[in-house]
Amino acid sequence: MPDLYESDALTPKQAWDGVSVRLLSGQRMTMAIAELGPNVRVPRHRHDNEQIGTVIQGSARFVTDTESCELHAGGTYRLPGGIPHEVTAGTEGAVIVECFSPPRDDWDSLPEAPSGSLRWPTRPDWR
Repeated sequence: MPDLYESDALTPKQAWDGVSVRLLSGQRMTMAIAELGPNVRVPRHRHDNEQIGTVIQGSARFVTDTESCELHAGGTYRLPGGIPHEVTAGTEGAVIVECFSPPRDDWDSLPEAPSGSLRWPTRPDWR
């Protein structure tokens, strides 16, 4: 498997209804490009993986037991492993790039996302 990719080479998978992720995993981390449709809610959940990310496009409200914050493009977050959290995309949806450590092996078996579910990046040569 090569080490250098364009994002369209990564197969989109469906993490939740209205949420597609493109994954790239190494030995110690997983990077995900997550796309959430308008007003889509990722329900409260927790995982052992530390999660660090940034909103690239749109906005999303992140909620933990101790904080709630709407982040826009450029907003960043850090969620320690084991912390319950939920995310709701804004009215225009959200594109988020996030990293997980250790890798998200539990996402290996996710089904492929429906075709046409990707919005980012937008460029003339995008398929």
